[in-house]
Amino acid sequence: MPLFTDDSIIINAPVSTVWDALINPELTKQYMFGCEAKCSWKVGDPIEWIGSEDGVVYVKGSLVTFEPNKRFAFTVFDPHGSYADIPENYLTATYTLTPEGGNTHLNVIQGDYEKVAEGNKRYQDTMDQGGWNGVLESLKKIVETHEP
Repeated sequence: MPLFTDDSIIINAPVSTVWDALINPELTKQYMFGCEAKCSWKVGDPIEWIGSEDGVVYVKGSLVTFEPNKRFAFTVFDPHGSYADIPENYLTATYTLTPEGGNTHLNVIQGDYEKVAEGNKRYQDTMDQGGWNGVLESLKKIVETHEP
C-alpha cells in the first residue's frame, strides 16, 4: 500500500509570491530549518538544501518537474541517513500551488515511503515531526509578513 505524507495550507498571498518563497534561497532559509535551496531549476538538475550557517548539505535530490507558479517536484534524500545513497531510496516531494481568490492553496505530497529502505521508520519519523505542517506554517508566516 502506498505511503505518502499529504499536507496543505492556505496562504494569504498570490501564487507568484508563494512561488518566489519556494525557490528563493534567501527566503527558504527563513522557513526550511536555515537551509537555502540551491538549484538551476532545470528538470534533471540537482537540488540541494544547504545550511546557510554551516554549509552542510542536509537534503539532496534532483528536479523532476518544474512548472512556474503551478507545480514542482524533486527527489529527496538525507545524505546523513543510515541507508544507501541509491535512486531506490529517494522519496519524491511535490509542491502544487492553486490560486483561490487572492490566496494560494499549497499542497505538499511526499513519498512513496513504502518503496524505500527503512520506509516505515522514515515515514513515522516524518509524521512524528508533524509532516510538512511546521514548514508550511513557517512559510505562511514569512510570505504573509514579507514585504516584496
